[in-house]
Order: sequence, then C-alpha cells, then structure tokens
Amino acid sequence: MSAPEFGESSLVEHLVELRARLVRGLLGLGIVLLGLLPFTRTLYTYVAEPLISQLPNGQSMIAINPAGAFFAPLKLTFFIALFVSMPWLLYQLWAFVAPGLYAREKRLAMPLLASSVALFYLGCAFAYYLVLPAVFHFLTTFRPEVIAITPDANAYLDFVLAIFFAFGGSFELPVAMVILVLLGWVTPQQFKEGRGYAIVGIFVLAAVLTPPDVVSQLMLALPMCLLYELGIHASKWLVPSTARQTDS
Repeated sequence: MSAPEFGESSLVEHLVELRARLVRGLLGLGIVLLGLLPFTRTLYTYVAEPLISQLPNGQSMIAINPAGAFFAPLKLTFFIALFVSMPWLLYQLWAFVAPGLYAREKRLAMPLLASSVALFYLGCAFAYYLVLPAVFHFLTTFRPEVIAITPDANAYLDFVLAIFFAFGGSFELPVAMVILVLLGWVTPQQFKEGRGYAIVGIFVLAAVLTPPDVVSQLMLALPMCLLYELGIHASKWLVPSTARQTDS
C-alpha cells in the first residue's frame, strides 16, 4: 500500500472510531436522561430548595412564560443527566485518544482526568450545600419589606447553573496548574513567587463570576486560594517524578 493510501485508510479508521465513541457516549447520556425523566419535578424541587427555604411562608416560584413550568424542569433534568454521565463521556474521549499517547502520558493523564471530574463535582456540591443557602439568606434578609421576592423558574435555573459552572470550573485550578507545570510553561517556584498576584486575580475573578454580593465572592475566592496552594504542592510533587522518568 502506498503512503497516501495508508494515510487515507488511517484517517477513515479514526473517523469511524470517533463516530463509534460519539454514538456510545450519546447512548449513555440518553439512557441516563430517560431514567431521570420520571423524577423531573422532584429534581427541580430539590434544586430549588436553597431559595424556597428562605422565602416567606406561602411564597413560591412563578413562570412568566406559560411554558416555563414545563421547560425549566426538563432543562434541569438534561443538565443533571449530563452531569451524571460525564465520567462515561470522558471515558469515551479517553478511549479515543489513549492509543496515540505514550505510556508516561497515559500514567499522568488518568489521575489528572479523575481529579478534574472529582474537583468539578466537589465545586458543584460546595455551591449547592454552602454557597446558595448563604447567598439567598443574605439577599432575602437585607431586602426592603416592600419588595416581595417572586423568582421566575427559568431565571432561577439559569442563575443556579451559572453558579454551578462557576464553582465547578474554578475548582479545576490545581489541575490547570499541574498541566502548566508538566508542559514546562511555568515552574512551581514561579507559582509560589506569584502568590500575591494570584490572590488578587482570584478575588477579581470571583467578583466577575459570582452575583454582586460579598458572601458569594468570598465563598468562591477563599477556596480558590486554598486550591492554589494545593496546586503548588501537587506540581512540586510531580516535577521530580517527571524528571526521574526523563532521565531513565
């Protein structure tokens, strides 16, 4: 077989493999979604609890759009299905790219992938159990008595999803730092020396990502500062092991 024919055959095989992985990933997502559909109302009630618990007795959410009462819970169910099936989707991605990686890259990629998923879940859990109750308590406590809080179901869902992605993504900071060190772009010592600038940047980022209240900004910035320190220690631990593997 000539070189062009070999390259074309290899490309077709990769495209077939990619299609198969995409189909498997979407099938897994679809199965999880179908399994969650009967619990759509229960899931939305559970996610709405941090706000509902802070509202005066007798008050609840409204749907400004007539279809909002239907589409908001359905939208939430889809995102929860995506959230639950994320390990399966990432496994399909890993199975597609793993054959092209070296043994050392595989050994490093798997812990990083698992850590990124765990940290994202941890960030979302932190946002739901600690941040949202504190934020809604703050907002409802300091509102004027003449203002009644009647949140829209879709607006509330968009707000909560934005908080989840903000905290889940921000908790990926140690993984991002380790990747930068492994790529050789930054050293752990540079991270350590730039700690002051990093803390300022973290507080600025927290102000941008969170609602305009001090509570949520602090509850994002303080964990990120701790995660920054964790990233420094993790990258320090990886650098000598990487050097040993390179020398051997």
